[in-house]
Amino acid sequence: MKKHLLLAALCGAVLSLPLADVQAQQVSDFYEKNKVLNYNDGDPAPGTIPQPEGFDPNFHIYLCFGQSNMEGNARIETQDRQGINPRFKMLSAVDMPGIGRKMGQWYAAVPPLCREWTGLTPADYFGRTLVEQLPDSISIGVVHVAVGGASIDLYDEDKCAAEIEKAADWFKNFCKAYDNNPYRRLIDMAKEAQKVGVIRGILLHQGCTDNGQKDWPERVNLVYQRILTELNLKAEECPLLVGELMTQEDGGCCYLHNSIIDNIRASIPTAHPVSSLGCPGRPDHLHFTAEGYRILGRRYAEAMMTLNYRPAPKWEPRK
Repeated sequence: MKKHLLLAALCGAVLSLPLADVQAQQVSDFYEKNKVLNYNDGDPAPGTIPQPEGFDPNFHIYLCFGQSNMEGNARIETQDRQGINPRFKMLSAVDMPGIGRKMGQWYAAVPPLCREWTGLTPADYFGRTLVEQLPDSISIGVVHVAVGGASIDLYDEDKCAAEIEKAADWFKNFCKAYDNNPYRRLIDMAKEAQKVGVIRGILLHQGCTDNGQKDWPERVNLVYQRILTELNLKAEECPLLVGELMTQEDGGCCYLHNSIIDNIRASIPTAHPVSSLGCPGRPDHLHFTAEGYRILGRRYAEAMMTLNYRPAPKWEPRK
């Protein structure tokens, strides 16, 4: 018991550190350090592409939401902005004036995918891996909304305003990018995406702020069911992938929540946990390194390949 209390205290103490670092990082400084990286052969905006015309059933779209690990908390490296298949696209959920992106427009999925100063996310290598494995006829798109430090309650419209009201200024500034309602922005952008493609699944990475809270799966399910209802989706056709936090073996301070994530299907039958074991983490014990996000993103992709694209094994009676 004492050990668990100590770990919880450690997690609470550590949580604010990377967020404070982000707050202190000036946007202009971020681009000064990263402007030498390859943005799709020098296009004026990273990954500028013609906008999709008309509905394409082979354009498969995935909604991505959560807190800081989905937002992206590792610096984007040169390799992450190179070799991106044009079949992997992102719908910008916010304006990104520093890199010429506009909300509601499609771009090649050159990171950052979340907001203009955020880092590498699991969604980056989720999409890259899918297009590597799928036929050329299928394209992948992501709609990405995430807020560092967020409880799952931030995505509950009944609780969102109260979550923001009680929060620190840096958190309020993050939420302003989504007009103080990240859930509604996710839905609005998802509806735009449905005009040109089919939503095939949802990726969630969240839990540090709600570490160990036993009612978390029910609160996640509330958000999931509302998404399905508003977008006229069927749960069996739109699985929810839930990534683990940093594990105990890898030094994570919120690893207690993984036991809750690993049992998510007891509350949400169409939800599936994604292991983070062996994904390298940063010294803050909360966030993954760039390589950790690459590994985790590929695991999200492998899970979705199994659920959406690979035929189920044929059942045969035992001889």
